[in-house]
Amino acid sequence: MKMKRLGIFAAVAALATFLCIATAYSQDDIVQLDDPAFNGGQRPPAVFAHDLHNEKAEIDDCAACHHVYENGQRVEGQDSVGTSCSECHELKNKGSQPGLMLAYHKQCKTCHEEKGKGPVACGECHTGK
Repeated sequence: MKMKRLGIFAAVAALATFLCIATAYSQDDIVQLDDPAFNGGQRPPAVFAHDLHNEKAEIDDCAACHHVYENGQRVEGQDSVGTSCSECHELKNKGSQPGLMLAYHKQCKTCHEEKGKGPVACGECHTGK
């Protein structure tokens, strides 16, 4: 009886360890583009594997996506890594500056359309997974 309990305990412990490792690994690989300013949008946040995407797209320059603008002009050689998009983009369009949702969509969809690669339809990014 003790051997049976020990075997069950070992199996449960192994399963728990596996699930913890699998969950930790998958959470490191998948990032959601989820700005808190959206406060629960109409669709789930876009799923985005940052490092895998940049590796496949051969993007080495962070400023390719994390841009900086001053006086309506893109500043070359600077990036906004570590800055939330909503720190610069308000929810609604403000003059020539796109609102937050439009900024995300223009950034991603425009590049995907230009390269002829990557998702462009709503449900291809906003999968809820």
